[in-house]
Amino acid sequence: MFIDDKKRALSRILIGGGLGVLGCLLLGWLSQPGALFGGSLTWDFTFCYNSNVPEALGAALGFLFWFLFGAEAGIATLPFADEGGAVVLRSLAHFGVMAATMWGWVTVNFPYEPLPGLVLTFLLPFTLVYILVWLGRWVGWYAEVGEIRSRLGLAPGPSFLKWRETLPHMAYALVLCLAVPLALRAADAVDGPLLSVFYAGVLLPVGAFITGSSLGKRRGFCPLYPLMCGVGILMFIPMARLFSNMDDRAMVPTAFVSALLGNLLGVARRRRRDRMAARPAGEGRGG
Repeated sequence: MFIDDKKRALSRILIGGGLGVLGCLLLGWLSQPGALFGGSLTWDFTFCYNSNVPEALGAALGFLFWFLFGAEAGIATLPFADEGGAVVLRSLAHFGVMAATMWGWVTVNFPYEPLPGLVLTFLLPFTLVYILVWLGRWVGWYAEVGEIRSRLGLAPGPSFLKWRETLPHMAYALVLCLAVPLALRAADAVDGPLLSVFYAGVLLPVGAFITGSSLGKRRGFCPLYPLMCGVGILMFIPMARLFSNMDDRAMVPTAFVSALLGNLLGVARRRRRDRMAARPAGEGRGG
């Protein structure tokens, strides 16, 4: 079991699984909206579109896979353990379970595709995103420990431009803005670069914004983090030319602005929290 608190784990499994099934239905509707208004509704795009699988079984498999995806994501919202070694072991076990679920879906849907192509198209991006999420959580925990040490007077004062406080997030920025897009570009199809489009439009701005906000909430304004996000994309652009001729220059301001806005939001949340904590007890209450 990944979580010691069995009751909370079961709750997250059921909530995540239910959201996963809703996602399955949503994709089914988005892929064929006319089918809900008089057409014949098939389940070809609900994560089970093997023509050799009967329709009813395909629908059941689609719901099952989506429930598993959601349940596995839901349980990951809880801390796996309090001790470092146990966290790593349980994280690896959780990754293995999610990878097995992903591979089960892949083998059902693409039984005749060559194995190397399936690994590059599905398992590699999944692995990179998992590492990115795990690294983001670790950076958040590290920042929380640093903040606690600062409040207790156990940490040195702020460094120049807060480079020391930003250092773990800089490593995350290089993974987000260099390693991940490069791997996705290498795995992408030349005639339909869906992975690259998803990265540029969703993964990059959301990832940079969330981590920037987390850093700002815990450490205040850290100008080096947005700069590192932009530098990471600048390093990615010439390397990406090895795989395609896509114009990636727009991702530079996307990375910088997303991280900057997130950081500023985090700073605002930090100041609001500090103001609330500084209020005398009972202030603002009626009476």
